[in-house]
Amino acid sequence: MSWNSKQGADLLSRHGWLVNKNMKVLITGARVIDPSLGLDKKADILIDKGKIVEVGNIDRKEIGKHQHLNLKGKIVAPGFFDMHVHLREPGREDKETILTGTCAAAAGGFTGVAAMPNTDPAPDNVGVVRWIFDQAAGAPVAVHPVGTVTRDRDGKMLSDISDLFHAGVRVLSDDGSPVANAEVMRRALEYSKMHDMVISTHSEEMSLGGKGVMRESEVSTRLGLPGWPSLTESVMVARDVLLSLYTGGRLHVGHISSRESIDMVRWGKSKGANVTCEATPHHISLTDEACESYDGNYKMNPPLGTEDDRQAVIEGLMDGTIDALATDHAPHTAEESLVEFSFVPNGIVGLETAIGVIAKELIATKKLDWVDVVQKMAVAPREIMRLPAVQIKKGAVAELTMIDPDAPWSVDPQKFLSKGRNTPFGGWTLPAKPIGTINRGWVLIAPDARMLWS
Repeated sequence: MSWNSKQGADLLSRHGWLVNKNMKVLITGARVIDPSLGLDKKADILIDKGKIVEVGNIDRKEIGKHQHLNLKGKIVAPGFFDMHVHLREPGREDKETILTGTCAAAAGGFTGVAAMPNTDPAPDNVGVVRWIFDQAAGAPVAVHPVGTVTRDRDGKMLSDISDLFHAGVRVLSDDGSPVANAEVMRRALEYSKMHDMVISTHSEEMSLGGKGVMRESEVSTRLGLPGWPSLTESVMVARDVLLSLYTGGRLHVGHISSRESIDMVRWGKSKGANVTCEATPHHISLTDEACESYDGNYKMNPPLGTEDDRQAVIEGLMDGTIDALATDHAPHTAEESLVEFSFVPNGIVGLETAIGVIAKELIATKKLDWVDVVQKMAVAPREIMRLPAVQIKKGAVAELTMIDPDAPWSVDPQKFLSKGRNTPFGGWTLPAKPIGTINRGWVLIAPDARMLWS
């Protein structure tokens, strides 16, 4: 299903969203945060024809002349970007489509996503990449296809990296599968370096992980479930950090989850390696003990770690070792979840709960502040991907995320715009929520924020 304005607007409207396009909008009273400009202050923003006309104290006489958003007590930031999302299209449109995935992303406060390549067919060639770009054209959320490192993601023969670059690809990954062969990974780093591309890894040494379905620990032994030792991840992280040091190629470690892996990235950075990494909301909020329920919503790859691992991820975010936050949004059908824990497919949906979970686990606990979160969810992902910066300044394209930092809400998966309902956060009360986005001329306002619009 291709993205088009009517389908997208209808889906959002059915969920209570206000959907407008190409309107002159005045935002007043917001806390405006843009770490790239050192900006954190109360300000007004005037937008016309998709561009920022003015930022500062705007004459209140202007309010009656334009559509008005009263965002007193709310946050406006550069549009958030999720650099690790599975949109499932092409090939598994029963799980998600570019249409439903981008609407879910918008509802979650994102204006851009990187679409991972474990699709059928995989984006290992220019044709598939162009098709994805075409399907997403005009959406309120920009979709950036991630090309494959190897053809068919089989870890053997490199994709045509230069062709993918010239087609618009900036990130390569075989996500869902590791690049098992070290020589292939070395060559990938060398070739990608020619275009300053980055390789995002799925760090898994399959010979160690075997048939493991949760983190190997006292909990897995007690539950009688096959264990997946943390070494499964950290051994591959260590290998790839060393290869990055050797080649000078840019490495990005996806969904990092263990203390040893974070220590390896920290060591690599200290030695000058071109390495970055990301963490997910579920790895900062859950541990292997959640699997005691045998609920398939807690099954993912990499598996939920121990409490020590969870604390290590938070420490890595605080000290800057972990550069970005990303959801690893991975929708599945309801039928796929109606099996024993060991046979449930890995992954959870995360686009629509990310900001709330991060606010609960990092903001409310004072581990990070909102400036840090904006850095890790808006600025850093684009820097890693070498995408143009999104900034809140006069003359810039208006690409904004709006957040209510004090709006407790209860997660109801049945209200998701995503096709997926596979979330461990159902029923959780989260302390903050996205209330809208502005991007590509689209102005989207959440149901609970409609009263702010006049």
